[in-house]
Amino acid sequence: MRQSMLFAPTLRETPAEAEIISHKLMLRAGMIRKSAAGVYTYLPLAQRVLTKISRIVREEMDRENGQELALPIVQPAEIWRESGRWDVYGDEMFRLTDRHNREFCLGPTHEEIITTIVKNEVRSYRDLPLRLYQIQNKYRDEIRPRFGLMRGREFIMKDLYSFDVDEAGLEESYQAMYRAYNRIFSRCGLRFRPVEADSGAIGGNSSQEFMVLAEAGEALILYCDSCNYAANVEKAVSVISQAAADNEIKPMERVATPEQKTIDEVCSFLKIAPEQTVKTLFYGTDFGYVAVLVRGSDQVNEIKLGNIVGGNKLYLASPEEIQEVFGLPVGYVGPIGLDPAKVRILADTLVEGMHQVVVGANEVGFHYQYVEPQRDFPKVEYVDLRTACAGERCPHCQGHLLEARGIEVGQIFKLGTKYSKALGANFLDEKGQSMPIIMGCYGIGISRTMAAAIEQNYDENGIKWPMAIAPYQVHLVPVSADQLPVAEELYRDLTAQGVEVLLDDRNERPGVKFKDADLIGIPIRITIGPKGLAQGEVEVRFRQTGEDARWSIGEVVQNAVKFIQSALKATETQAL
Repeated sequence: MRQSMLFAPTLRETPAEAEIISHKLMLRAGMIRKSAAGVYTYLPLAQRVLTKISRIVREEMDRENGQELALPIVQPAEIWRESGRWDVYGDEMFRLTDRHNREFCLGPTHEEIITTIVKNEVRSYRDLPLRLYQIQNKYRDEIRPRFGLMRGREFIMKDLYSFDVDEAGLEESYQAMYRAYNRIFSRCGLRFRPVEADSGAIGGNSSQEFMVLAEAGEALILYCDSCNYAANVEKAVSVISQAAADNEIKPMERVATPEQKTIDEVCSFLKIAPEQTVKTLFYGTDFGYVAVLVRGSDQVNEIKLGNIVGGNKLYLASPEEIQEVFGLPVGYVGPIGLDPAKVRILADTLVEGMHQVVVGANEVGFHYQYVEPQRDFPKVEYVDLRTACAGERCPHCQGHLLEARGIEVGQIFKLGTKYSKALGANFLDEKGQSMPIIMGCYGIGISRTMAAAIEQNYDENGIKWPMAIAPYQVHLVPVSADQLPVAEELYRDLTAQGVEVLLDDRNERPGVKFKDADLIGIPIRITIGPKGLAQGEVEVRFRQTGEDARWSIGEVVQNAVKFIQSALKATETQAL
């Protein structure tokens, strides 16, 4: 491609709207332009990257017996109501009505429509397994679109759905996609980790996310320093050592704590650590209020709590609300005296093993001390409710948990029969009995993967593309028009060998050309200048490492092809 013909309007200044590195650099490099909040046009450089990522994804999906199809973006409301998700998605769903007043949505995801297709066509166990996928735009009306392509209202996604006769078949499909995802992100040249994850609105009983490690990541992940355990903080668990009970178990004692309402104030007043207290929080749900008990030093994991209580509504009730509903005083609320018949009481599993703790006495200016949860608490359900933290013990070994930021680029789910039962997608087994199809769902954010690659590969001058997904492989930069004939010859020879070349044939100053080259970030930059040509050489810069080299004119094609093949082979080998 001749750069004089390339539609890539680069910018010298960063637009005010850009928040993170990938957003800034894609705007400046002339890759994307904003059409509306959370909606972007992909210009030619970005489209080339997206095409390469999509090609890698297709190759790996096909390798694992995936079959590509194309599902409609506009989906009828009836199938979403049938699955029970029409109201669950809430305001994030784009909804529309046709001229006949029939309701539709723009697909935020495609479980309903793909299940309906399979339901109407699959009759027997002989028709299974199936693995069907598409690469298509998705639409979610984010309340606050931000970070460019990271959280938009329109985005490109690959989603594959597996259909099996039993759990063993689902496990095989799940592992096939796990392998494929590892290969995909390795081939894209990304540093990533698979982590245990919550299934969210998609549902199912098992899920893993694939996280590209980057400071701009919205997700916090915890991983073990000794084994392969890793999990999104929403899902992570840890092991905490707790002190054993004293030989002398003291009776519970009511103690005055005037004006001491917060955990810190109570701990300072009684000269105890937050780990020796239990705080009581009230949450509103679809089914009334629940009281939640955790150690004073811990935070409630609201994702875990939401999965336990179910429903669509979950919010932390204000102290004023609790005082109005239950008559409990702000700052002195505790579990003792609560009626389990009137309010469901949930406690974190660590609370069950605590001894001689301090809790609110449900009376202004007083707390209880020397409380034994198993002795003094009312009927309590003990479940995992706390947010695990870095530094705590790994649940699988004796290692410690470390933390990192991650960008979710893919997620795989075991759906089970969530959608097949709701939508009546059954098959006849070998005995002629009607059974629900066992399903899995596997998504990759294609456009988000492009942005994540930039978040891992950049410097102060611009993007540093991995070879496999770079828009072009070689950037030819003649310093002036005098060197253009040599550049043209190299352009023809490299292109003839299958190398993807961008030739900067513009009538621009060398400094402008070099700045644009660094900004766009093509892996190999070959500069043809008068001094080098006088010695029969060109200057070569490798964008990823910043290393420089000199190649003789006669070796340029051979060396470029060798370098490209070596870079691609390295990621292919890593993917195996």
